[in-house]
Amino acid sequence: MAASLFPLLVLARISGLTVAALVISWALLYKSSFLPHSSSPQDLVYAVLHPLLMVIGFILISGEAILVHRWLPGSGNLKKSVHLCLQGVALGCGIFGVWTKFQGRDGIVANFFSLHSWMGLVCISLFGAQWLLGFLNFWHRGEARTVRMKVLPWHIFVGLYTYGLAVATAETGLLEKLTFLQTNRNVSKRSTETIVVNSLGLGLALLSGIVTFVAVFPKRHSKIMYSESDTKFLSS
Repeated sequence: MAASLFPLLVLARISGLTVAALVISWALLYKSSFLPHSSSPQDLVYAVLHPLLMVIGFILISGEAILVHRWLPGSGNLKKSVHLCLQGVALGCGIFGVWTKFQGRDGIVANFFSLHSWMGLVCISLFGAQWLLGFLNFWHRGEARTVRMKVLPWHIFVGLYTYGLAVATAETGLLEKLTFLQTNRNVSKRSTETIVVNSLGLGLALLSGIVTFVAVFPKRHSKIMYSESDTKFLSS
């Protein structure tokens, strides 16, 4: 791990813990905000699980999987294994998080009408396809090196794009929820809950910027263009 990245990795962890604390506080301290009508305790559980799974399970864990290549010591195969496992956990949390929205009393269609819901489905689909290709590539290593090197930049691009899309989807969800609360439930624009939700959105924006910067930060500073040895680092 480059010494210059250490402060950024620490900041990424602090940002991640802050985001986790904010989303947990929101879900536990403002339970009534997740129940637009009088609903059963089971509906409340599903409503609260959705932000917890999508933010902590999907975004935070997938971000940690991206950072693995920058801080984890050991061989390239070890880093790939940990990266693949963490992304698998994130994918499972994401799928389960989407599944909770299918359990609403209003039905499936009622929960998939907004930009937030459409972006979420696209994001989960891309993430699942990306993970499956990574899984197949990990277990089938007989491909020619030239083919793998050509695919690698696309794997990195799609991975970072999907991570950014997940954060953007979460931001639209927070905006949608806060707008609903302020319009239909008379939540003040300067209330404590509003501050918590807005802080959560800012925390996610900061975290995504740090994770993306660390992921694309060049290993060598003396060269403008990547050499084959630099690309070998990315492939690990």
